[in-house]
Amino acid sequence: MSISMYRLTVPMFQRGLASLKTYLDKAEAYAKEKNFDPVILLSSRLAPDMLPLSGQYQRASDSAKFALARLTATEAPKFEDNEKTFDELRERLAKTDAYLAGFSAETLEGTESREITLPGKSGIVLPGAEYVATFALPNFYFHVATAHAILRSQGAPIGKRDYLG
Repeated sequence: MSISMYRLTVPMFQRGLASLKTYLDKAEAYAKEKNFDPVILLSSRLAPDMLPLSGQYQRASDSAKFALARLTATEAPKFEDNEKTFDELRERLAKTDAYLAGFSAETLEGTESREITLPGKSGIVLPGAEYVATFALPNFYFHVATAHAILRSQGAPIGKRDYLG
């Protein structure tokens, strides 16, 4: 049985982005209900050396778009990483989702064997399927799960069902 690179990437990333949008909706409602500045949530972090919630959203978005760009040897759209509000993060998610929606199964056909050089200084090269399975998806879900954990640590009413979609 051959692997569908499309099914392994686009719908998976879109599902995670949908969870992130749900988190924003619930976090914003929580801030309004408790009558505090939402910037508190957007700037919250799990540890001092980790990115804040807004950074988790930015990296999740980047992980999805750069994975598809690397697989198809195309350029991903560039975003400024300057989102400071729930609405700006929603807009980033929408732009990322629109970019992902531009890919079809045919576009990703054959990418399972395309050589992908891991980002950073490692110089490691992996076939596309291994890159997606061992780097792109784990990296993406790390940021989705970290966003979830940040919001839960701040008392936002999100749970496992929100994560799973």
